[in-house]
Amino acid sequence: MKKLTLSVITVALAGTSHFAFADTLRMECPVSPGGKQYCQYIKERFEKQTGNQLEFIEFPAASDEKLALLQQLFAAKDEKAVDVFESDTIWVGLLDKQTLDLTDAMGNQKDQFFEGPWQNDTVNGRLKAIPNYIDTGVLFYRKDLLEKYNEQPPKTWEEMTRIATKIQAEERKAGRKNFWGYIFQGKSYEGLTCNALEWVQSYGGGSFVDEKGNVTINNEKAARAFDMAKSWIGTISPKGVLGYKEEESRTVFQNGDALFMRNWPYVWQLSQAQDSPLKGKVGVAPLPAGEGGQSATALGGWQWSVNANTKNPQAAIELLKILTDDDSQKMRLKIIGHAPTRVALYEDKEVLAMAPQLTMFRDIFAKAAPRPATVTKAQYPRVSNAIFNVTFSVLNGKEDGKKAAADLERRLNRVKGAGWR
Repeated sequence: MKKLTLSVITVALAGTSHFAFADTLRMECPVSPGGKQYCQYIKERFEKQTGNQLEFIEFPAASDEKLALLQQLFAAKDEKAVDVFESDTIWVGLLDKQTLDLTDAMGNQKDQFFEGPWQNDTVNGRLKAIPNYIDTGVLFYRKDLLEKYNEQPPKTWEEMTRIATKIQAEERKAGRKNFWGYIFQGKSYEGLTCNALEWVQSYGGGSFVDEKGNVTINNEKAARAFDMAKSWIGTISPKGVLGYKEEESRTVFQNGDALFMRNWPYVWQLSQAQDSPLKGKVGVAPLPAGEGGQSATALGGWQWSVNANTKNPQAAIELLKILTDDDSQKMRLKIIGHAPTRVALYEDKEVLAMAPQLTMFRDIFAKAAPRPATVTKAQYPRVSNAIFNVTFSVLNGKEDGKKAAADLERRLNRVKGAGWR
């Protein structure tokens, strides 16, 4: 078995004051490019404002390895390992018992953040994390091709299907035999759970498990959403999409071989790079709604959490306030490129000068729908496994929507048992 370890890192800081520190905290430093520069900024602010010392650690870059290591540390009740760390969106419920309750200290900031992330970070009415940066599903499209064929970005999945069918046929007539109408993440993994949530919720079919923990997937609207997605395979989406994750999808789209693509906002920067064949040709829109429903987009991103075993909870909360305030989120955007979770920053002149594309994403972020991870707690991995496996069965033609909705209801109730825990 691979041994997972923490790495302690040093961030050089010029001009550090030579006073005696009251407490020493250990914070996760992002492994993203620019992470150490960002940590230096946080260290300077925290030590100057609080008189406490800040040290940094690095977790494994792979999300599953990081979670496994965190669980090892929590099981050992190692309060010295880390005080403040980044949680994946789908970990907040899973790590409920291992993280500090932040309700009294920071609950009054609710209205300053996007609703979806804040809801995601609330377990049984208690705030267990603070939104760090946001990510959601987005519809990318070829502006030049929609203009060429006198079409507008679609508002519904039915409209998208019509436009994709039309333009795919026309482009193939022009000799582009490998051109497709719609690309998404169809492989049987967490990314397919995100796509499935977006389809089902956009038709008004719910979010698989509601906020009270009830399994809600077995309904006619959810079945219609599954059937719509099934109809794309082999028509406007290649059968190969059943093996696509994010980067496979992006490669096909950025090579110019697809009209529409569902992916995450990171694709925007890459599509506009100097060496991109699509520079200046890509548009962004909310994901389409189901007929009679509303656009829905799966929430991604990361949150700041505090180890419940920390020896210095008050200092950890002071650090959390610095990490999540306007200035720190602006600095993180500038250095690392992560989208802020504070709504007001999307009207901030400095922010929009750095990242004008955020004006395209604000309304999309506001529609972010959390996966049913917080409510299902430690059982979410099994919940997601059931969702993406049943959805995959629909896409590869083994089940229709009605059968899939009933099948998924049975599986989720089996996972739930006497209750989510």
